[in-house]
Amino acid sequence: MELRQFLQTSAVGDLVPWAVQTDAAKRYDLTVAEVEEAILEQGLMPARYQRNRQTIAAGMQLRLFRSRVVVIGSGGLGGYIIEELARLGVGHLVVVDPDVFEEHNLNRQILSSPLHLGMPKVDVAAARVREINPAVTITPLKVSFSTANGREILEGADAVVDGLDSITSRRELVTLCREMAIPLVHGAIGGWYGQVATQLPGDDISPNIFGLQPESKGVEAQLGNPSFTPATVASLQVAETCKVLLGEGESLRHRVLFVNLLNMEFEEVRMDSALG
Repeated sequence: MELRQFLQTSAVGDLVPWAVQTDAAKRYDLTVAEVEEAILEQGLMPARYQRNRQTIAAGMQLRLFRSRVVVIGSGGLGGYIIEELARLGVGHLVVVDPDVFEEHNLNRQILSSPLHLGMPKVDVAAARVREINPAVTITPLKVSFSTANGREILEGADAVVDGLDSITSRRELVTLCREMAIPLVHGAIGGWYGQVATQLPGDDISPNIFGLQPESKGVEAQLGNPSFTPATVASLQVAETCKVLLGEGESLRHRVLFVNLLNMEFEEVRMDSALG
């Protein structure tokens, strides 16, 4: 029996259970990722995504699976971004971070735990993705993002998500994404506050986001972060990334969304000079 027929006869309605997916991988000497692509190509849905399908149809899920997203930073924002993108079914994640987990990360970074102290953040991220969604390919890069290595890191990306905490590095990321015509979803956090914006090819969000700020570190260095701020802003970033990959809805292009969780206020500000 060929793979296509096996999947069709084993499906429950239009859903293919995980046990069938792993069985197919063994039977046909394939990876679970290859089987997932075959499932989606037939208009079926891996059962793990069944709660997506009223919002994300099988064709859209296939598009997500075939997408490559680069996440720069796997700490406060990055950890949640990686977790949510993997559960969403984005097929290839490239995770970039030079750091190891430290004790002060434990209050807010979802990938951190006492057992992970001293471990590289990207290695923990890779293990987590393989645990929650083995169909996702993850490439961990234990390096600092910079102009020197940025083009190689971003090559082939369908979208980039900003989980950095350095204004200097953020500027470099914005510039490279603009030069390479790669969509970028920016996010920043500090204390009760955060912001999200999307830069699409042809745009330049730098003047609106960074202004003339000379500091190398963002406001997080002064305000710190409780557990809920990175979770909130990262989720907004993942929603933006999903829309960019699918070409659905209205992104935050030419807009900055400011998040004030202390007063539970969300304010949108137009970026009139966002076009390059």
